[in-house]
Amino acid sequence: MKIFNSTISEIIKLHDNINLIKIHSPEIAKSAKPGQFCNIKVSDCNFPLLRRPFSISDVDGEYIYFMFNVAGEGTKLLSSKQNGETINILGPLGNGFNFETEFKSAVIIAGGLGVAPFPFLTKKINNKKIYAFIGGRSENEIITHGLENCIISTDNGSVGFKGNVVESFKRYIDKIDLGNAVIFSCGPTPMLKAVQDLSLQYKIKCQLSTECAMACGFGICQGCNIESAEEEDKYKLVCIDGPVFDAKEVKL
Repeated sequence: MKIFNSTISEIIKLHDNINLIKIHSPEIAKSAKPGQFCNIKVSDCNFPLLRRPFSISDVDGEYIYFMFNVAGEGTKLLSSKQNGETINILGPLGNGFNFETEFKSAVIIAGGLGVAPFPFLTKKINNKKIYAFIGGRSENEIITHGLENCIISTDNGSVGFKGNVVESFKRYIDKIDLGNAVIFSCGPTPMLKAVQDLSLQYKIKCQLSTECAMACGFGICQGCNIESAEEEDKYKLVCIDGPVFDAKEVKL
């Protein structure tokens, strides 16, 4: 983990409110792993006071990518950046996905902007069979950039299966060799809880990328607690113990 002043190369609009920012940062690109994140200082002044955490969405050579939607002042400032501007990045941070275990199929389950870490993971596991279950409230929230074999669901039925992404996955349970599969999931906590319950019920290996407000990103502020399912630890920290946890490790 180090702090780098990196150069913005491009901001790509994926949807009306969803962007992909490409940044030249060879040091982070060299050491980053899927599921890790960076804390970004979005302005040159003291507003906003805190850095913003973003999943590393992809790595291509010396470039790193972050996916974000414009939801507040911090992301609004980030979306207004220009090519060639310098931006201060702390990273890479946290523990990412464990994709080096023995498995034949990867089941990606992502809700909304929870797709963010999966282009990078997809690239790393391209020798596996991949099923990517992607969900959102409407067609405007469906992002398939950098993914493959996508099965779409929307709450309002505007595209794909009408229903949530976990319900969509349930329809395929009998069609996937789950004994040789690993679930990789990221999205809102209620969705992750449903994925966790399903994985424990069917005894499917499962890794959850949790979402949490992280002020420091490396354990100093102690502000990103998550309840542990292990007796020896009552709580874990999302920023240093996660953000990716085995489904058996935490209580959601």
